[in-house]
Amino acid sequence: MGRESLGVKRTYQPKKRKHLRVQGFRARMRRPGGRAVISRRRQKGRARIVA
Repeated sequence: MGRESLGVKRTYQPKKRKHLRVQGFRARMRRPGGRAVISRRRQKGRARIVA
């Protein structure tokens, strides 16, 4: 008997489009706080700046 039969749904149901809309580059650039995040990550030298 697996989890499916018990009707238990986990909290994280990954969706690519949703993830990018919330955490993507354009979403970050939309607000001052997001631009600050990108700025800090560039300053730190991260290879990947956003999701």
